[in-house]
Amino acid sequence: MTAGRAAAAFRAVYGTGCEGVWAAPGRVNLIGEYTDVNDGFVMPLALPRSTRVAARARADGRLRLHSADMPGGVVTVTPDALRPGAVRGWAAYPAGVLWALREAGHAVAGADLHVESEVPVGAGLSSSAALEIATACALDGLYGLGLARPELARLARRAENVFAGVPCGIMDQTASACCVAGHVLHLDTRDLTRRHITFDLAAHGLRLLVVDTRVKHDLGEGEYARRRAGCEAAARALGLRALRDVPYEELDDAVRELRAVPGAGALVRHVVSENERVRAVAALLDAGDPRAAGPLLTAGHASLRDDFAVSCPELDLVVAAANGAGALGARMTGGGFGGSALVLAGEAAAGAVERAVTEAFATAGHTAPRVVPVTAGEGARREL
Repeated sequence: MTAGRAAAAFRAVYGTGCEGVWAAPGRVNLIGEYTDVNDGFVMPLALPRSTRVAARARADGRLRLHSADMPGGVVTVTPDALRPGAVRGWAAYPAGVLWALREAGHAVAGADLHVESEVPVGAGLSSSAALEIATACALDGLYGLGLARPELARLARRAENVFAGVPCGIMDQTASACCVAGHVLHLDTRDLTRRHITFDLAAHGLRLLVVDTRVKHDLGEGEYARRRAGCEAAARALGLRALRDVPYEELDDAVRELRAVPGAGALVRHVVSENERVRAVAALLDAGDPRAAGPLLTAGHASLRDDFAVSCPELDLVVAAANGAGALGARMTGGGFGGSALVLAGEAAAGAVERAVTEAFATAGHTAPRVVPVTAGEGARREL
């Protein structure tokens, strides 16, 4: 998929040329799951797969949307329909970005958009954030707003939270907007300070595999909201702004303090220990020892499975099969209940790991997973 193809498709749909093509990647989160909704630390990298938006400004305030990847024709959103809850389905994400820009006081009229994406939907790789950030960059470019990428990420998150009604954190949008090729992004989701850490696995004889289980369980979205609400309630019970404020050294004390609140201790144990794992992985990467991060990935999966309870049999099978075949570490990535897992493996073992995972799925009667080696890609950009 190229910018030229997106521009040609725009002309075919709308009968006129576009003014530009903007791209934003999906992301995979190396470590730091469910910490962004607790003011914590995360470490995503941009995928070398992007969503592209070909765009042209409109003066009438209407937003016309077309996707090469979704059924149906052009979706038209009129100015009076641009309010939270009024737009459904995939169109709510780009429409929400336009709404968020206007709510923030930016002079943005309408637009015609054509969307093409290489980021699989439902795989836990932030296809929604890629769509939001590509749209935000397009509208920023069309109207000469000159907004910095972190601000576009903030507005895109507001669009997803308020307009689309998904209570996500800021990680996905920031990763899509701000990542740098060849690096992971160490992000403090409280003050939004960012640090890019070199992530050149090939130089260390390593490979990162993303395994899309091709499973999406229906309970995911509601369970995500329940986990977030449970974490917020636990922080209130501890008299804290967020669980990020529980020192790792005081984790056992915090869990004991919450023993009368069903389930709260397990949530706290995951969030606090996961923040510590982010710190530890960052230190290993800074020291030039990514190989040693493998056990921390596997420990993160165990915490997500046992304490946070957001894994599923398919994700657990990926981790067990990969590690059994010689991987250095593996874990689910994203919201869970399906989606993708990531595997860190030596180059020599990567083929055996992929075969072991595929054979394990066949034996269990699951649909064959999609296994893709990934490197740290580039964040949002204008391509045409």
